[in-house]
Amino acid sequence: MKSILVIDDEKSVRDSLKMILEYEKYSVLFAENGLDGIKEFKSNLPDAVLLDIKMPGGIDGIETLRELRKINSDIPVVIISGHGTLETAVEAVKSGAFDYLPKPLDRDKLLITLRNAIERRVLHNEVRKIREKEVILGSSLKMKQILDVIAKVGPTDARILITGESGSGKELVAKAIHRASKRSEMPLIEVNCAAIPAELIESELFGHEKGSFTGATNQRIGKFEQADGGTLFLDEIGDMSLAAQAKVLRALEEGKVERVGGNKTIAVDVRVIAATNKNLPEEIKKGTFREDLYHRLNVIPISVPSLRDRKEDIPILVNSFVEETCARNGIAPKKITPRAMESFKNQDWRGNVRELRNIVERLIIMSPGAAIDMADLELLSFSPKETVDTIVQSSESFQDFKERAEAMFIKHQLKLHNWNVSKTAEVMEMERSHLYTKIKKYGLERDANSLSDEDEK
Repeated sequence: MKSILVIDDEKSVRDSLKMILEYEKYSVLFAENGLDGIKEFKSNLPDAVLLDIKMPGGIDGIETLRELRKINSDIPVVIISGHGTLETAVEAVKSGAFDYLPKPLDRDKLLITLRNAIERRVLHNEVRKIREKEVILGSSLKMKQILDVIAKVGPTDARILITGESGSGKELVAKAIHRASKRSEMPLIEVNCAAIPAELIESELFGHEKGSFTGATNQRIGKFEQADGGTLFLDEIGDMSLAAQAKVLRALEEGKVERVGGNKTIAVDVRVIAATNKNLPEEIKKGTFREDLYHRLNVIPISVPSLRDRKEDIPILVNSFVEETCARNGIAPKKITPRAMESFKNQDWRGNVRELRNIVERLIIMSPGAAIDMADLELLSFSPKETVDTIVQSSESFQDFKERAEAMFIKHQLKLHNWNVSKTAEVMEMERSHLYTKIKKYGLERDANSLSDEDEK
């Protein structure tokens, strides 16, 4: 049951609200003045507050509102007053009120406002949970250096150019910078420049006026205007057309944009973060990227390393993806065996963190057991790159090295003889039963379609 705190000195108002709200299945708390309201708020943390402006007790509604916001700024406060003016309403909203309702209160409008206020709080909590998951994982030196740069440049308005391979985490870096900035409460607007056709990119960025071109049936507000006061993230900017680059450069220099088909400029206060997987100095030489725009964007360069260059972070990423995938899909927690984890570390990961996440999710969903081992990797066509060198480097003891080398040799012989266990045992001068024991011990599995006639008997 949702709870509403009513702070109002008029008993008739409190009684009326009690009847309306309890009929709608709300739990109602009351306070007759601001000081008592603050105490009640601290003790119970309601889902929403209805707060009068003029009250006795030495503290009015606006002051009370400010104190409530200091305690918990997530809980919505709706100002109610029979003595208010437009100036009062504006001051209330500026001080953090969700809305302002004049007395006498309209029952339907009151209930709609409360419902919207509570729903927005729930939405904000969900957004916060999502943001908390969008953390940059890794303890490698390179990732620590990136986090240090984010902490330094986040609070500034400096433009940033993030470079790195596809899937390496450029978007996460951009989001972390926005969260660390003074603009974090304002929108972060993302534009994937590679996904928008060249003839539409200007309309997407700067908007257009109705009738400005065929198909422009309505006015459109562009991404620059949407990001006003916040951050604009231009992802894959290396794929932007030269014509659009010229307009972006002008917007950065002047702090103004002009809609397609418009005849007036619109001032915008936007911090721009750009990202690309291309080598922009090379693109400049080719004539496909403007050098002046490059220097405008590249105030603070951040190079995100490939996963191949920070392999020590792979176990951290894998364990996080395992936990996340299991929780999201209602799957019992699974573990990655040490040998399987070594195989993860020995991959090239051309798709970087994105590829790693996809592989882990596939393994969690498709593997039958409570632990992911080498057999699961093979079964799902994920080929572990294990060599004698990697076994030597990753083995914890001589016994561990011997067992892993033996497993690799047996697997090689089985493949050579089409998984005919009898033939493989004969070639290896080993008892058939002993070879079966080894296969079971090392978790070596074979494709059912490739069984020999003898093995099927």
